[in-house]
Amino acid sequence: MSRIAFVTGANKGLGKEVVRQLGQAGMTMLLGSRDAGRGAEAVAELRAEGIDVQSIRIDVTSDASVIAAAAQIEAEHGRVDILVNNAGMLRRVPTIETSAANMRETYDTNVFGLVRVTRQMLPLLVRSDAPRIVNVASTSASLALTSDPATMFGQSDTILAYASSKTAILMLTQHYAHAFQRSATHRHIRINSVTPGHIATDLNGHAGTRTVEQGARVVMTFATLPDDGPNGGFFNEDGPLPW
Repeated sequence: MSRIAFVTGANKGLGKEVVRQLGQAGMTMLLGSRDAGRGAEAVAELRAEGIDVQSIRIDVTSDASVIAAAAQIEAEHGRVDILVNNAGMLRRVPTIETSAANMRETYDTNVFGLVRVTRQMLPLLVRSDAPRIVNVASTSASLALTSDPATMFGQSDTILAYASSKTAILMLTQHYAHAFQRSATHRHIRINSVTPGHIATDLNGHAGTRTVEQGARVVMTFATLPDDGPNGGFFNEDGPLPW
């Protein structure tokens, strides 16, 4: 019986490549997309490559949409083995001009959306014998790297909302990991945050220096961790990153 993996924000970019790579590994893929038409287009492309995949419409900013997606997955599959919280947004605004509204919009997708999806998927994940959650963060989430003014993160002046939302993901991951370990029902779940690095996607106007194929590797690694793998950490493909 193949493992079932659900990836949010997966109709393009990193998410679609993660669906492709996990699907190539023989998994049944659930491709989460806010736009049903774009989801269908991505599914058609991947099916032509031999991937076992279906589209799941999900808007991570909507409680009703997330609940409906979870109900659909439960009715059609009964469980989820791997959850990749990939849906995210980046809207560049100069730091000193960033408003509360800018912050709220970003956090609703990147942070609250992750919480919405994780909470609704937990009853399906606990039915798996080896559930894994991978939260896609960003290297810009690192306080240690950002505190160094010589780094690109210390010099960036337009990602206050984005970078801080990704830092919040690291804290969410840590708290979930601790809570799961304290719960007999959830103890077998392993959850980690990863960064794909500076990949070229629509999110950054394809300015990244890495490909989505390269970026997806770390997601693949943590989606398929052994039972004694790390838990609650923050990693790129080379290993742990400083918080």
